Parts: sequence; C-alpha cells; structure tokens
Amino acid sequence: MSFWIVSGVIAAAVAGILLRALLRGGTNRSQASFDMKVYRDQLAEVENDLARGVISEGEASRLKVEISRRILAADQADQGAELTAKPGNVAGGVAIVAALFAAAFALYSMIGVPGYPDLPISLRIERAEAFYKERLSQLDAVAEVGRPAAPEADPDYVALVERLREAVAQNPDDIQGLTLLARNEAALGNLTASASALNKITVVKGENATAADFASLADTYILATGGYVSPEAEAALNAALDRDPNNGTARFYMGLMWAQTGRPDLAFPLWSDLLQEGPENAPWMGPIRAQISMLAAAAGVDYTAPAELRGPDAADIAAAGDMTAEDRAAMIRGMVEQLGDRLANEGGSAEEWARLITALGVLGETERAQAIWAESRTVFAGQTGALAALEAAATQAGLTE
Repeated sequence: MSFWIVSGVIAAAVAGILLRALLRGGTNRSQASFDMKVYRDQLAEVENDLARGVISEGEASRLKVEISRRILAADQADQGAELTAKPGNVAGGVAIVAALFAAAFALYSMIGVPGYPDLPISLRIERAEAFYKERLSQLDAVAEVGRPAAPEADPDYVALVERLREAVAQNPDDIQGLTLLARNEAALGNLTASASALNKITVVKGENATAADFASLADTYILATGGYVSPEAEAALNAALDRDPNNGTARFYMGLMWAQTGRPDLAFPLWSDLLQEGPENAPWMGPIRAQISMLAAAAGVDYTAPAELRGPDAADIAAAGDMTAEDRAAMIRGMVEQLGDRLANEGGSAEEWARLITALGVLGETERAQAIWAESRTVFAGQTGALAALEAAATQAGLTE
C-alpha cells in the first residue's frame, strides 16, 4: 500500500508541473519581458553613441527619457499581466497528462510486480544459498527429467554390450573394460549406467584419477539430467578442478551450476575468463557467447564480449592458391596487420594473441613479437591457462630458450 501512496504523490506532483508548463504558453508576460530587454539594449546603445560623439548630450537625454518611459510601461504590463488559458489548452493538457500516466501504468502492469516487496542483494543471496543446499540429487533429477527413450539399436550390438557388461561384472576393476562399457552405454542412451562406469574408474584409479576422468564423469551426469548440475556432478567438477584448475569443461559447468542456483555473480567470472582465453573451437564457446550478455546483466556487470575469432574463409584460401609467392606473403602480412590492429583497439582472446605472436615469429619480426608477448602477459595476468597458451606461442616463435 505504501508503494501506491508514494507513487500517487509523485504522480500528482509531476502532473501539476506538466500542466503548469502546458498552460503557460502564449501569455502577455512573455511579450512584456521581451520588450523590456529590447528597451534596455536601446538605452545601452544611446550611451555608446554619446561616448563616441555620434549624438549630442541633449539628444541623448531626450532619448533616455523616452526609452525609460517605455521601460516603465513594459514593466507595469509585465507585473499586471494575468496568465490565461484557453479551454482548449486546458483540455489538451489534461489529455496529454492522462495519456502519459495511462501508458506508464500499462508498462508497469507488463514488466512490474505490483504488491511484491523489494528484494535486497542479501536476501537474494540467502535464497540462492537455500536453493543450492536443497537442490535435487542426481537420482531424483534423472527421474524428474524423464529422458526420452533411446532409438532402438541393432540387436547384435545390444548383445555385444550385454556380454561386455557380464565381463565387467566378473572383473570390476578392469579400467579398460570399464572405459569400453561407459562408452557403449552412452552410445545406447544409458547415460546413468555410463556415469556409473566412469565413477568406478575414478574409484579404481584412486589418487591417479585425472582431471579429465572427473570432468568426463561430471559431463555424463549433466547430460543424464538434461543440463542440470546435481550435487554429485558438482563433486566431480570440484575433483577435476582440484587436479587442474584450468580444466575448461569443469570451469564451464561450474559456471552453469552457479547460474542455475541464482548466483550470476559467481558464474560470470568463470565464463568471461573462458571466453577471453578461447580457443574459439572449444565446445563451451558457443553456449557462453549465447548467454554471457544475459548473465552479465544479472550479475550487474557492464560487459562487452570479445569479438569472435575471425580467420580466412574458404574463398580466401581458394584465392591464395592462385597467388604468386609474393602476393601470398602480402596477403598473410595484411591479415596479420589486421589482427594486430583489432587486438590493440578492441582486445581479444588469448588464442588470438597467441596466433599473432606465432605469425610474427614466422614473418621474422622477432622484436615486434617480443613486444606483443610482453603486452599479452599484462593483459592476461593471473590467468594461468591463457598464460600457458601465450608461452607456447612464444616458444614456437623462438622467443624463449
């Protein structure tokens, strides 16, 4: 109720201001004020003419008296003028104000939430934490998703997979058998069974389980739930990141998990770093580019995504095949210059910086490549994965020993 009271008071004040402005036009006061300004200018001009000797003092005195008389008359008219409004102006003003408020109310009805209280950041985080703790388990999520049945497979292939299951059951610690079983269960659409085999691999390997093992397990968990990141999937992601903090799959899915649980402020840094580092053909780049702007807005970040990595298309490659060596070198140099200009003006991903360093090394421009490498290390300071890619490019360009 307090919202509507405050809104009503503000609306009434704004309506009064608008109506007053609409009804002030075309008054005697504005004309009288204009006349007074003209007369004062004329009085100043008389003083100037007298100083230059254009007119005599007698003529100047006469003109001053006449102009002063007109100034007094205009001032009286200005003070005594009454603001009058035609009925048409009143009706038009009221109609305009009413239309504005009707439009504002309609807009609020569509995008506003009447009756709901404000939701402070602290309360949003509290609700997000509660949702995070109470979210569905992997088993419940799979049951709720209800994935469609997999297409019918060839009976001979199904029989082979059944024999593989029996073999793994007889030798449950055989990593090769578990790997084959996980792959074939996934091919049949049995993602839960595939995840079970992958989980068994991590148990058998123990301390030797790699980040890729846990990332693959998390990926299968998430595919089985139709994109939902369960607590079990999160545990696998954390295990992958403990072993390799730069694992792209784990970082992408951790960002997805935070986005799903109402924490865009935690999701955005993960995704923006991945987008900045590249490579452009990584499987997570497409989904991130499609959603990063919305995620940034939810996180309250003013963000512009880096430009998508561009390179020669099929037509460029075909044209290069018909060029002379000199023309081809000129085309390559032109593309390198274009990439360098864009990185200097717009920035780009770590892959693009690495590509520029490598290209300059190939062209023999070692000093320039060294300068680009030094600049890129400043741009990507603290981003381990990006710095590793840049150092590899520098090594390829002959900049390191």
